Amino acid sequence: MSESHNRLSLADAQQRIAAICATRRLPSESIDLSRALGRTLAVDVCASRDQPFFTNSAMDGFALRGEDLPQSGSRDFRLIGTRLAGDQTQIVLGQGECVRITTGAALPLSADTVVIKEHALVEGSTVHIACGESPGSHVRPAGEDYSAGDALIRAGQRIGAAHVAALAAAGFDRVNVASRPKVRIMTTGDELVMPGSACGTAQIYNSNGYALAAMLRKEHIDPDQAHGARQDSDFIHLRDDPESIRAALVEAARSADVIITSGGVSAGEADYLPGLVADLGTIHFWKVRMRPGMPFLFGEIGRSLIFCLPGNPVSTIATFLCLVRPALSILQGRGDATPQLLPARLTQPISKRHDRTEFLRAVCEVRNDASLWVTPVAQQGSAMLRGLVEANALIMVPEQTTDLAVADIVQTLSLLEFR
Repeated sequence: MSESHNRLSLADAQQRIAAICATRRLPSESIDLSRALGRTLAVDVCASRDQPFFTNSAMDGFALRGEDLPQSGSRDFRLIGTRLAGDQTQIVLGQGECVRITTGAALPLSADTVVIKEHALVEGSTVHIACGESPGSHVRPAGEDYSAGDALIRAGQRIGAAHVAALAAAGFDRVNVASRPKVRIMTTGDELVMPGSACGTAQIYNSNGYALAAMLRKEHIDPDQAHGARQDSDFIHLRDDPESIRAALVEAARSADVIITSGGVSAGEADYLPGLVADLGTIHFWKVRMRPGMPFLFGEIGRSLIFCLPGNPVSTIATFLCLVRPALSILQGRGDATPQLLPARLTQPISKRHDRTEFLRAVCEVRNDASLWVTPVAQQGSAMLRGLVEANALIMVPEQTTDLAVADIVQTLSLLEFR
């Protein structure tokens, strides 16, 4: 692998991942609308008819002809019936006539105005209406929301609750979405034991496997069950044995679209992944000028893309958010691949003495004047989860920036959806 593929800037790493993932977009599938939340729309969906399909009342009241409203004083209208929502009976209003109408009910023929019931006085079959009402009031015209042929949702949109509502209101019970990637998670390291097991004096509990599975589920992706993993586990843990890791990689590459590993990717004696990936497939780049997270590797084995993340917990999470999550979006054809950053002002100075993009755990808060301010938390070590638990954002300090003063503007990456 050439030196040009080593120690990329964060922006270059993101661009290379994006370019390769764009050529590997997943096929589409038709699913029931009830299962569409969080999925990515594969094709544009357009309204097949006007919405609403018919002119209807926006309020409970009395439907009448606007030209009959009094210009002064009041006028008596003859009440000739009631129109409830869903009623398809044909009613034609004549001069000086009205019908009682409920919200959502179709307006009778020739009616174009609704007077709310609080503005009317009913005595038997007579409705007294005073001047001051406006023709056309409290009416929802046909096509007010969407006209036939209007785009409801564009391809590449991640489907939220509002999109589900709009699709259902337009009569769609199925949608074409991008298939979800099959993602295999692997953690490595002799020092790791599973929560619930006995932990030796030189061991720590495995948090990265759980964190990666949780972040995948935030993306509406269920981790792929690994061969040899516990029945109830979202990931497989491997000891620092190159042959065991090799076998697991080969097995995963038979079916997974994406393999995510944690640990074993630096340059230590037990960091076997760079050599194994090079031997089994292709390394697109290794190491990114970011902190935490520099020993990140991106490559492929067979049909599987592989993302090897550093083992320190904060490094794992930071590289997932900045490099893996955008890749998963692109594979599904989404247009929101680039992490969204928000500008905020610093409450305290920052100084760094390296040429990497640095991510600092921080707390953002909105002040009374609606300005956004951000404060780095005290715990910034890449093995310390406390800072992530306390933080609601990451401050991004660019490569060439060394010193920032109080009130300087920095870009922040929100962590709220991952808390």
